[in-house]
Amino acid sequence: MTTTDHSPALAADGADLLALVAVALAEARALGASQAEAAVSMDVGLSVSARLGEVETVEYQRDRGMGVTVYFGTRKGTASTADLSAGGLRETVAKACSIARFTAEDPCAGLPDRDTLATDVPDLDLSHPWDITPERACEMAIACEAAAMAVDPRITNSEGAGVSTHRGLRAYGNSHGFLGAYPGTAHSISCSVLGVQGEQMERDYWYSTARDWRELEAAESVGRRSGERAVRRLGARKLATMKVPVLYSPEVARGLVSHFLGAIRGGSQYRRSSFLLDAAGTQVFPDWFALSERPHLPKALASAPFDHEGVATQDREIVAGGVLLGYVLSTYSARKLGLRTTGNAGGNHNLIVHGRGRDYDAMLAQLDRGLFVTELMGQGVNGVTGDYSRGAAGFWVENGKLAYPVHEVTVAGNLKDIYRAIVDVGSDMDVRGGIRTGSILLEEMTVAGE
Repeated sequence: MTTTDHSPALAADGADLLALVAVALAEARALGASQAEAAVSMDVGLSVSARLGEVETVEYQRDRGMGVTVYFGTRKGTASTADLSAGGLRETVAKACSIARFTAEDPCAGLPDRDTLATDVPDLDLSHPWDITPERACEMAIACEAAAMAVDPRITNSEGAGVSTHRGLRAYGNSHGFLGAYPGTAHSISCSVLGVQGEQMERDYWYSTARDWRELEAAESVGRRSGERAVRRLGARKLATMKVPVLYSPEVARGLVSHFLGAIRGGSQYRRSSFLLDAAGTQVFPDWFALSERPHLPKALASAPFDHEGVATQDREIVAGGVLLGYVLSTYSARKLGLRTTGNAGGNHNLIVHGRGRDYDAMLAQLDRGLFVTELMGQGVNGVTGDYSRGAAGFWVENGKLAYPVHEVTVAGNLKDIYRAIVDVGSDMDVRGGIRTGSILLEEMTVAGE
């Protein structure tokens, strides 16, 4: 079974890739494997970048590859190749079988249960190829950067602007009889510039990304926004160390959700390396907080009709009433925990944090006096203890209004406390990724400055 695609060429490629998967599975059976699975992918892309009015790079990508996993009872072997010739395919399957004969038995190893596999593959409208020439992409990148540089004379340097388009197809099959493929595209425009005021230099950026190139923000608009963001950071000050309310902008707020997901993934749970160990069924967030997964949103960047194991994806509530309802599981991690897969082999699919309807201005007004964080730096997050410390930049807020830019501060706390201290989630949702959230207001964090 395959999904439909707007490109006849890609649809033909899909049939070819599915045929390769079927051949690999037949080869594994012939070599005595009790179970087998194979995935073949094809990616085609164009990326260009420009800096200070000149084209810096033009890159064309075309990659194909296959991964094969075989099981001899509960012994597992995996091999991969970029050689999709008949000989390369046979050699790869043979290597996987050879490896499996030397691995330890693992009672949790094996294909997903048959009843979890997708039986219907909806067309989620994920593929919109962009027939753009390298010349036109370069023109757009140059125009994007020029729009940023024109915002203010204080913008004197640039890290460049880029335009990219990528088209991919992944075919997967296993010896339970599952065979499926679906295509996808991703396009983006980005720009990053630097502003100078006296001895101070500040950088900021903006980007637009979409499945459908027609839904991208105009290149000049992306450039202007990056320029405006850089200029508004000039004159940044440091803060004294204090405990104050903190508002995370949507683009950095998704990081808080990402740390939560890392803690509830099956691997973190069965390895006993999570600050939310055995937290299913317990209150983690305030009683109004909700987090949903919606894998079948048309054109969304993290939509998928099935996961990397062929398991059907489906809508689910991960948090309701502030209570964690379940973990994020692949087949293997589910078996390790004595649970059932949630269709998340390969990752999550469109996580949505539900707010209470306040827009950007209303969230600032609710913050009243405190720090508005627009950028985070560093990797100071401990997934085992939940200790959290990140470099930050943004704005000091007084009476619900931006007062002045702030830099060189650190925001710190423990994630378990941070999650319980969420006051509100805004309606200013950022949809440019697999986690969709508005700004997140925290009751209090330690802000370390001078």
